[in-house]
Amino acid sequence: MTTPQPGRHMAAEIAAQPSIFSSLYASRAAIAEVAAVIRERAPRFVLFAARGSSDHAAIYAKYLTEILLELPAGLVSASTTTLYGAEPDLRDVLLVTVSQSGGSPDLLEVTASYRRRGALTVAVTNTPDSPLNAAAELSVDVSAGVEHAVAATKTYSATLLALYLLVDAVRGGDGAAAASLGELAQVTLDASAPTVEEAVRRYRFVDRVLTTGRGYSYATALEASLKLAETSYLAARAYSGADLLHGPVAAVDGETAVLAITSLGKGGESLRDALDVVHQRGADVVAVGSASEKMGATLAVAIPETAEEVAPVLEILPVQRLAYGLALARGGDPDSPRGLNKVTRTR
Repeated sequence: MTTPQPGRHMAAEIAAQPSIFSSLYASRAAIAEVAAVIRERAPRFVLFAARGSSDHAAIYAKYLTEILLELPAGLVSASTTTLYGAEPDLRDVLLVTVSQSGGSPDLLEVTASYRRRGALTVAVTNTPDSPLNAAAELSVDVSAGVEHAVAATKTYSATLLALYLLVDAVRGGDGAAAASLGELAQVTLDASAPTVEEAVRRYRFVDRVLTTGRGYSYATALEASLKLAETSYLAARAYSGADLLHGPVAAVDGETAVLAITSLGKGGESLRDALDVVHQRGADVVAVGSASEKMGATLAVAIPETAEEVAPVLEILPVQRLAYGLALARGGDPDSPRGLNKVTRTR
């Protein structure tokens, strides 16, 4: 009997992302229909509900909402509904619930509760027939296909793209900044392979990793930390570049591995000061992004330049490959991390 190759599902799902991006962009008209309803309802406040990797996608969408739509946005604390039974007035509120499976009980309860109390509810999922889609008034299909690896890869990046297309359409855009992401994703995966392999060699024996980014890229830093923790069992922690200087940098020394997400734009440029301090403290820095070669990092994993607001769709790709490579190098199987299931049911 042949033993399954460790990580085969994660490798295949990482490789599938360029075609998924192209297909999702081509089907953006369905997302635009949802956006038209949102625009007509004219919400004054946007809330996002999510868990795990989807929470990081929601944080990305929060930046999109505040910057591109200039609407206040926030993240829902599900327990205020599920445990404490709070019932705020939700008229003129848009709730976007992000869940790859659409099966988490707490997110389902929040969505149903918010809809009863006047919010316009939108489910963003990779499972069109999920209970969450039935609970929400509107839905957006991420269209990434069934994901077999426990660690989310293609569903995470496709969710980012779907959220961008939704927010852009709400403001009346045509998604032009995302038009070439399918091709650029393939370029990213191919061109970054040698430097990702070098990063695996550098990080194979580290015990703790700090990830950092600012602006749109903060979501990538958060997702990078989660991927490294759940696949390679590293003690990984994410900070925004600003928060890093407010105390955590004191724990950085020559034994610290730092993964910096830095793409061209205001977020990447504002990370420079934090990286200068990290360098002075002797940390080994691997930078990922279209501005990585300008940051004086020990190792730069470059990606193609895009509009800053869609850079996270590409930034995460080499990070996923890094998590995959480290898991194998450290003797693990990234397809089935210990103690984890594909769907986590919380309340």
